[in-house]
Amino acid sequence: MDATDARRFAYYELGDAELVHGEGVRVWDTEDHEYLDCVSGTFNLVLGHNHPAVLAAVRGQLDDLVFASSSFRTSATDEVMRLLVEMSPPELTRVNLRSSGGSTANEGAIKIAQWLTGKRDVIVPFRGHVGQSMAATSYNGTSRMRAPFPAQMPGALHVPGPYCFRCFYRQTPDTCGMWCVDRIEDFITYASSGSVAAMIIEPISGVGGNVVPPQGYLEALKEFCEEREIILIFDENQTGLGRTGELFAADHFAVTPHVMTLSKGLTGSGFPLAAILTEERLVGMPRSMHGFTYGGHTLSAAAAVATLNEVRKPAFLAGVRASGTVLLDRLRALRPDFPCVGDARGVGLMLGVELVEPDGGPSPRLATALNKALTDLRVITRVSEHGQGNVIELRPPLVLSVEDANLVADRFGEALETL
Repeated sequence: MDATDARRFAYYELGDAELVHGEGVRVWDTEDHEYLDCVSGTFNLVLGHNHPAVLAAVRGQLDDLVFASSSFRTSATDEVMRLLVEMSPPELTRVNLRSSGGSTANEGAIKIAQWLTGKRDVIVPFRGHVGQSMAATSYNGTSRMRAPFPAQMPGALHVPGPYCFRCFYRQTPDTCGMWCVDRIEDFITYASSGSVAAMIIEPISGVGGNVVPPQGYLEALKEFCEEREIILIFDENQTGLGRTGELFAADHFAVTPHVMTLSKGLTGSGFPLAAILTEERLVGMPRSMHGFTYGGHTLSAAAAVATLNEVRKPAFLAGVRASGTVLLDRLRALRPDFPCVGDARGVGLMLGVELVEPDGGPSPRLATALNKALTDLRVITRVSEHGQGNVIELRPPLVLSVEDANLVADRFGEALETL
């Protein structure tokens, strides 16, 4: 079937290329064009395409048991929970595997906070992305994602995030005194219902533009939440499982949340699974209050076991840090020659390049043009805010070599030349 025929049936927009094979950081289409996949599928293939350890684990599980009701244990799901508790910060001792994606895992974390505290509102930073289900959409920190849907969940309290490059308060990190934490108090006092259960935040904002918080922000945020008995949830669907060069962003920033959600990279090469990790004190919400048919899927759990054993290796994480440092340094080196590059930022292999107009304002048009130029050079990237923003997102598989990091940077420079 060609692209024209496919578009007759698809409800959504389709690209022209049809992918047929993948290996590591590379994918090939029907015309045998080779692409460097710098978004890891949909930020989820942390071990790249067709990782042999994951495929072997899945093939082995296929011979025994593909799926089991969550009323029963399986060796694969047992092992996923054991490994997650062993690998995560020590305060996180319980695992809920009854979700199959990041949106429902985030909703489950919010439910747990509301159930245990008896409170209602959820604080979300501007640009924060909670998910795509109706409830998660209601909480998203971008009005464009909420506007088309009149029936929304109440209780979202949106506050300025730690976006130093475009500070809401027109401050700089060395002078602001962490207003983006302190002034949440005003939003609670004047804009909330008066009953705040939780705050959910990506330690590094993904869809919102790869925004890295300033030093001390997450520590101050946790202290703020604990003083007010607010449950702090880290959405590590993009940042977790080695993406920052540490197992979790919580490790990178040395801040442990009360709850952490994981999905995307949990199975390494593309099988659906999500987890909610909590402190011991947050156990108690009945099992029936949050569960989905394919949550804890046995086949996905087998893939997750193989993935967790791979990403926990010190040499693997050191490789992420090495490749990430090379790529970020090369991207930053482009700024003097290309004034449209306002900022290049990130941690590990979670990187973003912000495009600006001559006056310094955000430039979605240049980001869109650069994204196309990169695609023409067979480098797959994405534009922030679901294609509406001004930041090029780079999330290559964590198996990216230093050589390929340099190749990506070379092509990035070529693409900028075309603008």
